Amino acid sequence: MVRVMVVDDHPMWRDGVARDLAEAGYEVVAAVGEGRQAVRVAGAVRPEVVVLDLQLPDLSGAEVARGLAGLAEPPRVLVLSASAEQEDVLEAVKAGASGYLVKSASRAEFLEAVQRTAEGDAVFTPGLAGLVLGEYRRLAGRPAQEEGPRLTERETEVLRLVAKGLSYKQIADRLVLSHRTVQNHVQNTLNKLQLHNRVELVRYAIERGLDED
Repeated sequence: MVRVMVVDDHPMWRDGVARDLAEAGYEVVAAVGEGRQAVRVAGAVRPEVVVLDLQLPDLSGAEVARGLAGLAEPPRVLVLSASAEQEDVLEAVKAGASGYLVKSASRAEFLEAVQRTAEGDAVFTPGLAGLVLGEYRRLAGRPAQEEGPRLTERETEVLRLVAKGLSYKQIADRLVLSHRTVQNHVQNTLNKLQLHNRVELVRYAIERGLDED
């Protein structure tokens, strides 16, 4: 059972999200309305996923994401926000968010996003993934890169598909592998490259042009 914490300053919305998660079989370990409280509580209850609103009364969502990333056992952060503004999306991702979903998403889309986030996927509302990848391309500028750790042919193949935005399930189907095998390849690649999450992995791949055929 995936442990989830909900952070939103609107009680009705917060309670509704928590109820949807509980009904879908998630263990809602906390539901809080302030940023500092969220970081403090997360350190105690150790959620695997935090569903985070950006608009909080004391801290910005990005500040909360950075605080969560600094915990001894950092959770994966899925932003659930009313805003689809480029600045908000990029700030959240740069602060360590694993994914970004707008509040107009359906209940099914939301629950799927939480599950994929728990599995290590980078999940974005359609259209926002391209925005994030485009920003990474701009920042990368395709500079010449030093020779990095050697990846196996299969790890490189999986990394290329990660960079194209495919989910673990889609990669598994494409390569005729199990979901667990794909996860293992991604984790091995993260370890080799000394990266922390799938978002950093996508940026690494884009910097090396692996998202292009």
